[in-house]
Amino acid sequence: MSETWNKKEREKKRQQNKKEKAERKQERQEKAKEAGNSLENMMAYLDENGNLTSKPPDPRKKIIINAEDIEIGVPKQAPVNPEDLIRKGIVTFFNDAKGYGFIKDQVTQESIFVHVNSLTEQIKENNKVSFEVEMGPKGANAVNVHLVK
Repeated sequence: MSETWNKKEREKKRQQNKKEKAERKQERQEKAKEAGNSLENMMAYLDENGNLTSKPPDPRKKIIINAEDIEIGVPKQAPVNPEDLIRKGIVTFFNDAKGYGFIKDQVTQESIFVHVNSLTEQIKENNKVSFEVEMGPKGANAVNVHLVK
C-alpha cells in the first residue's frame, strides 16, 4: 500500500472539483443557447458616422480614401509674402540707457518689445516705425526696425 489515506483524499477532491467545473461549464453553455446569445447577437458594428450599431454597415456608403491623400504631421504651408510680415507701429517707450523699448502695432494694438540690437537707426518715443515680428523666449520681439517718414 504505497498511497497514503491523505493522497487518496486529495485525488478524490481534485476529481470532484474537475467534475463540478465541467458541470458549471455545461450549465453556462445551456443558458447561452436558451438566451440566444450567439456570436451574431454579440457582434457590434460601426456605422458611417462612427456610432455603434447592431446592424452591419451598408457597403454602398463605403468611402474610399487614397493613402497618398493622408497627411501625417504638420500640413505644408504656402510660402509667405515678405511684405505681409512687415508691420507698422508707434514707439510708445524707449530707454536709450538700457537699450530697449516697446512699439504699439497700429493694426493689432499689441505692445511689442524692441531691443537696441534690432534697430537699423536711432528711434525715440512717438516715432512711426516699420518692423517685423519674431517670437522670442518671452514673447514677440520687433526686429528690422526702420523709421517711417
